[in-house]
Amino acid sequence: MVKARHSRVQKSWMTRWSWMFLLSVLTMFMFLLILLLLALHLRMPNTNTSFAPFEHNHLNSIARNASYISEGEDEQGEQWVEILSWEPRAFLYHNFLTKEECDYLINIAKPDMQKSSVVDSKTGKSMDSRVRTSSGAFLTRGRDHIVRDIEKRIADFTFIPVEHGEGLQVLHYEVGQKYEPHLDYFMDEVNTKNGGQRIATMLMYLSDVEEGGETVFPNAKGNVSSVPWWNELSECAKKGLSIKPKMGSALLFWSMKPDATLDPLSLHGGCPVIKGNKWSCTKWMRLKPYGT
Repeated sequence: MVKARHSRVQKSWMTRWSWMFLLSVLTMFMFLLILLLLALHLRMPNTNTSFAPFEHNHLNSIARNASYISEGEDEQGEQWVEILSWEPRAFLYHNFLTKEECDYLINIAKPDMQKSSVVDSKTGKSMDSRVRTSSGAFLTRGRDHIVRDIEKRIADFTFIPVEHGEGLQVLHYEVGQKYEPHLDYFMDEVNTKNGGQRIATMLMYLSDVEEGGETVFPNAKGNVSSVPWWNELSECAKKGLSIKPKMGSALLFWSMKPDATLDPLSLHGGCPVIKGNKWSCTKWMRLKPYGT
């Protein structure tokens, strides 16, 4: 009987010791977890800075928080991407081209400039139209090493292979010239046979414009008058979300939604130039390799 009592006392003591050990381990674990959470909190960025998250469809919250690409090694300036709109999807790449590249594209296009045309949806051929009054010239894809470098840069930015892109088109708008609102995607089968549907457009500004010449999205969602440059826009540009031309900047917008349906909100146009000259360069990208 004595041995039995001694055995029960020993087992009870061992049980209490086990619980105490387990409680100590749990306490230490909780302490370490609190320290870890505190360390993570201290490393979190301050959300009260100018890099606050973009607020959907609230255009006055446009901030330089999207993506820093690089810092130019020459006089090109800082390169960064600005979110303009999600409906349609539109992004502005600041300092995408250098001044030298802009001048080069203008100079090689000048000898071949002729009145711009539009695509006939029935025949797929070019035709004259009063909705587009600029002049332009097409550059063969991969024409030289400078053009190839620019096309490669576009492919890296858009994640669309170079082979899916049409040749660059350089455009010139004089005072009074414009391009009325239109869609870059096709509504027929004729124009989609060679490379499929157009999915995105890269519009590069090769010159500054003193007044007018903005790119406008009349159907864009959001409070378009809240953009910081609203008071600098022409009356035409105040009819939608608009971007003022700036040498070297590039506007990327998508004609297709992520679910591969066409986006009517990508309707866009070029406002009349009021003062100065406007030079730009356009690159359209297709679903499939173009020209095969």
